[in-house]
Amino acid sequence: MLSYNMEKFELFEPRTEKHEIPKGKLGLILCPECNAAYYKKSWHHNLRYYKNLRENLPVKFAVCPACKMIKNRQFEGEIIIENAPAENYNELINLIKSFCRRAYGKDSQHRLIEMKNIKEGIRIAVTENQLAVKLAKKIKDTFKKVDYKVSYSPAPSDVTYIKLVFSD
Repeated sequence: MLSYNMEKFELFEPRTEKHEIPKGKLGLILCPECNAAYYKKSWHHNLRYYKNLRENLPVKFAVCPACKMIKNRQFEGEIIIENAPAENYNELINLIKSFCRRAYGKDSQHRLIEMKNIKEGIRIAVTENQLAVKLAKKIKDTFKKVDYKVSYSPAPSDVTYIKLVFSD
């Protein structure tokens, strides 16, 4: 149904769910790389405890979005950590790994892609931009003497860049 703006006499389509959320794929899709399963519009670790799983579903094999991102060297969240204190370095690394492990436990698409030492400090790449923001906030809450700046890429992309700087 089209409606119009009385002031400018322009026709526009109403924003509805069909424009924002794509239709789910039918059947069951299994990722051969990480064993994630797509069922009823979302990816799961496994379907062992899924009670409403129907029998006679068409089964397909396809790489999940997180595995595609890792394979294509893409990311949605990047954190650069500068001036990390040497006395807390191992604690910082363990915090990052455990936080990302818990996020992966909740959602199979939330993954730590890479953690790498670079000239400026530590570079962390993750598959989800919300995961990057939450991880940066967790590091700030844990170590207190941290300033961070979040910047977002322009509209078609949804990549988040975060810079964490430890102050002395």
